[in-house]
Amino acid sequence: MAEIAHRENVGLLAYSPLGFGVLSGKYLDGKRPAGARLTMYGRFGRYVNEQAKSATAQYAEIAADAGLDMAQMALAFVNSRHFVTSNIIGATTLEQLKSNIDSIDLTLASDVLDAIEAVHTRQPNPSP
Repeated sequence: MAEIAHRENVGLLAYSPLGFGVLSGKYLDGKRPAGARLTMYGRFGRYVNEQAKSATAQYAEIAADAGLDMAQMALAFVNSRHFVTSNIIGATTLEQLKSNIDSIDLTLASDVLDAIEAVHTRQPNPSP
């Protein structure tokens, strides 16, 4: 959808920019926190398949190396795309909501953007 949105000059609504919470890092290393969406709704396994786990681990490493909160990094990346006009965030707690909202003030450095793009180039669709 991003390519068409760009070519047709139409805004894109980013649905589930945290991949059902996966890009928050809370499911790393097979964790299944109580009350979390993927813990409660197992039918969404596409977000934690082997490709998704690999990509998520790489994104987690980028965030850690840059001293960033993983969820904020993911949301800031989505917000940095010029064709995205709205970003649907999802939060279970007020703390998550505040953190997600605060991501609007985060501008990612070019080396972080390049690292994110490199992961995406290697695995463009980790959760088919």
